[in-house]
Amino acid sequence: MITFIVSILKDTARPVFPFTAIVGQEEMKLALILNVIDPKIGGVMIMGDRGTGKSTTIRAIADLLPQIEVVEDDLFNSHVSDYELMSDYVKKKLEDGSQVSTDLISVPMVDLPLGATEDRVCGTIDIEKALNEGIKTFEPGLLAKANRGILYVDEVNLLDDHLVDILLDSAASGWNTVEREGISIRHPARFVLVGSGNPEEGELRPQLLDRFGMHAEIRTVKEPSLRVQIVEQRSKFDSDPYKCIKEFQNQQDQLKQLIVNAQQMLSHVNIDYELRVKISEVCGALDVDGLRGDIVTNRAARAFAAYKQEDNVTVDHIKQVITLCLRHRLRKDPLETIDSGIKVEQVVNKIFQ
Repeated sequence: MITFIVSILKDTARPVFPFTAIVGQEEMKLALILNVIDPKIGGVMIMGDRGTGKSTTIRAIADLLPQIEVVEDDLFNSHVSDYELMSDYVKKKLEDGSQVSTDLISVPMVDLPLGATEDRVCGTIDIEKALNEGIKTFEPGLLAKANRGILYVDEVNLLDDHLVDILLDSAASGWNTVEREGISIRHPARFVLVGSGNPEEGELRPQLLDRFGMHAEIRTVKEPSLRVQIVEQRSKFDSDPYKCIKEFQNQQDQLKQLIVNAQQMLSHVNIDYELRVKISEVCGALDVDGLRGDIVTNRAARAFAAYKQEDNVTVDHIKQVITLCLRHRLRKDPLETIDSGIKVEQVVNKIFQ
């Protein structure tokens, strides 16, 4: 008889490239940071060339974030005191006066594969068990896992439109409802939705694109010295990831603290009525449909002011974020030669003189 001795090694987390080590791509980094400070901005769509570090940057921001407190053994990463981020089961336990224990976990980073089905995304109800035993059994999907975290969809422009719709609805409302055969279950699904894609492979439909809070455009770095710096950083990380992480630990800790401080002071940041009027004036001048552009720009400006540790939004704060919030909301004109981002900047400079 042969005895096999299997030694089980402790599973260690795969090292992630440090966010502060990423060279350039400031627009993408700012959009991600602002969405982390205020998830109600509505996520970010990142479109750009192949090999420009989109996926690397998105995974790096998740690794940078401080741990969150969740109810232990809860399927939805429920918050212990915020009702908006709490499952119905946890609410009932608290209302009954039961004690709930908590745990600290890393911010969830969930990847949505292109071939995912609706049931895999939303979750499913076990109909057989419900009919035979009268018990509602819910099999959580990716939206449940992503609650209070980041949901990342690579090549979002290749994803089925109805799935993109589901993601955007959940991201906007903060809740996911699953209904099967007259049985209904809902759970919190408040997450930062991040989509990335290559414009050469097709664009998202305008009505879906409009639902993303921000839109960052990424271009390949042309400057030789910057390209060399990027290659060196990547080579350094590939040869010894832990040494590279240690080298940037101080910058990572400083940025993490800045984000925490901004999250705490966000509710106290004020934006003057005159500035709000000017934001709406810009949206009107650009012929932006609906009011999402106004709402997102106001939120992003407040988040940016909080990030800069300032209590009041200034014109500079608005100028830094408004292109990110509006460029994807402009009507496409096939005869237009000017870039939508430049068009936004021109109108902003004219109105905010």
